[in-house]
Amino acid sequence: MLDDLPIFPLSSVLFPGGVLPLRIFEARYMDMVRERMQREAPFGICLITRGGEVGEAAEHEPVGCLAHIRGWDMEQLGVLQLRAVGGQRLRVLERDIGANGLIRAKVELLPDDPPMPIPDEMRDCVVLIRRIVDELRTREPDPERRMIAEPCDFESAAWVANRIAEFMPIPAPAKHKLMVLDEPVVRLSIVHGWLQQHQVI
Repeated sequence: MLDDLPIFPLSSVLFPGGVLPLRIFEARYMDMVRERMQREAPFGICLITRGGEVGEAAEHEPVGCLAHIRGWDMEQLGVLQLRAVGGQRLRVLERDIGANGLIRAKVELLPDDPPMPIPDEMRDCVVLIRRIVDELRTREPDPERRMIAEPCDFESAAWVANRIAEFMPIPAPAKHKLMVLDEPVVRLSIVHGWLQQHQVI
């Protein structure tokens, strides 16, 4: 349980173990990031259901993901580039909107996905994600700037399902539905079915 977690509503979905680049320029989020970095603490990312990423505090899904800051840069004055890596999933129990529009929430942390092997009939997902990872490593030799976080776990149904889901060209609400599923093999099965339907594998 976390009693005072800053929440960043976004139109993107962060999966556990996933990488999400963020562009921070609003004062409330600049202050949030500064405080989180000083404390070496994460913040929460939840998918927007109503509203926008800037301006008034948006409505968002109750289930999201912890975001750990793993790198930052400020090439342009007043614009902070962050590299966030997903941690545990979370469920918002209560939320409060501060005077500056920043959402702070009481959240419960959801259990990590159990370790589950990949069924033989879905092994072609492993071939696909290995190819994606190889391309990412070739394109970006610096692991701290790469759009995938090490270490890779090609034998984990949850890890493979999450990584492929991140790259699938589907709407954010559909990605969110995948992220909140508690059964990693079910998540992988849905991903596998989509890939077959669209003749990716």
